[in-house]
Amino acid sequence: MQADLIITNALLVDGSGADPVHGHVAILGDRIAAVGNFDCPPDVPVLDAGGRVLAPGFIDSHTHDDGYLLAHPDMTPKVSQGVTSVVTGNCGISLAPLSCEAVPQPLDLLGPAELFRFATFAQWLDALRETPAATNVIPLVGHTTLRVAVMGEDVGRAATADERQAMRELLDAAMQAGAFGVSTGTFYPPAAAAPTDEIIDVCAALSGREAIYATHLRDEADHIVPAMEEALTIGRAVNARVVFSHHKLAGSKNHGRSRETLDMITAAAKSQPVCLDCHPYPATSTMLRLDRVRIASRTMITWSKGYPAATGRDYADVKAELGLDDEAMLARLAPAGAIYFLMDPQDVRRIFEHPLTMVGSDGLPFDPHPHPRQWGTFPQVLRRLVREEGVLTLAAAIHRMTGLAAQQYGLAERGLLREGYHADLVLLNPERVNDLATFEKPVQISEGIDRVWVNGRPVWDGRQASGETPGQVLRPRASA
Repeated sequence: MQADLIITNALLVDGSGADPVHGHVAILGDRIAAVGNFDCPPDVPVLDAGGRVLAPGFIDSHTHDDGYLLAHPDMTPKVSQGVTSVVTGNCGISLAPLSCEAVPQPLDLLGPAELFRFATFAQWLDALRETPAATNVIPLVGHTTLRVAVMGEDVGRAATADERQAMRELLDAAMQAGAFGVSTGTFYPPAAAAPTDEIIDVCAALSGREAIYATHLRDEADHIVPAMEEALTIGRAVNARVVFSHHKLAGSKNHGRSRETLDMITAAAKSQPVCLDCHPYPATSTMLRLDRVRIASRTMITWSKGYPAATGRDYADVKAELGLDDEAMLARLAPAGAIYFLMDPQDVRRIFEHPLTMVGSDGLPFDPHPHPRQWGTFPQVLRRLVREEGVLTLAAAIHRMTGLAAQQYGLAERGLLREGYHADLVLLNPERVNDLATFEKPVQISEGIDRVWVNGRPVWDGRQASGETPGQVLRPRASA
């Protein structure tokens, strides 16, 4: 056997959902050379796993790392969790195609304005190939980004026929360059005025491509059902797989309705491709919005350009300090971001139990005081939902993080421990894995993620990133 490294004495959780088995994995170049029980050649380096879990590298199904990949290619927040691939361009916001100096909300959630320098999607992908990151990239195009690129500041209306054609051409070019599909964020002002028929017109470029339609719904609170129905309608019209992003039920009056929405997803899956992603926290994070403040049990400010002293503090405390009403508070802090505690933990658990649920962190990496999900999502699933609460078995949780995501996104030869597959691997201690990131102190490295390899090269040693950047811009299976 030829190999560069053999990891022996591991508990193999292969990403398929099958029961773990003990065995070895051999790596040669960027591929898995062998899996199972075999004799190790005497001249090949060996790493004894000591019975720890060896799994495929985790796929973060929902990120906003578009600009972070370029600014911080070590990708420490992700590789320290075992993540080896990230899906970018979610919630309708992608870094490209857009070159501008004045970046409107929510596009500014992706980072500083100087990152928005790519007039075409291909230019951004070329930059990622020229200066790769430690993780692989699964890119989506944002519909909001297309709107801003074509319509400028005049986004408070439906797009004209010519504007729809221009957006469709940008999307088609992005798909040719290697995008996996499109995302929408009609919850946000730049896209809220886009009617269903506009989205269908623009996304016609997806037809025939086995593409992804990922959506931050128009409403995740009282009107979530019609919002989900709209998404399913669009998916059927453009023949794309619908991904319900960060699926949640917002506000106390909607707690428990995950039974209803998950039944909708189960029924829809019988006639069209559909899946969802979720993170394990009862709080979400985005731009500061009063409609979210008013249905949240608690709001924490993550950043504020208008009043930087509010960063990391409770909205209610800052409001009392300044003596302002809600409207005046928004004006004083804006632009700003916030964390909103508005979900029921039981809904979160129920969503994770659904067989089509992938794991997505949805972190905002440039926030001065980020949501802890940016640093702790995957270890929290393994600690809390697997080890402590038993919501999922270890094999089921890792399946959602690996094989399921690879299948839903159409990744070729990734997401499973299989001979010939790419050597994206994570070695972890299932009894010790633990997220340390909290809402009060969110930037903290997790414990128990002992080694991570991307395309056969080490990117995390249990304490720090290696500095290697072997990540690739992935292509859909149909065009790989």
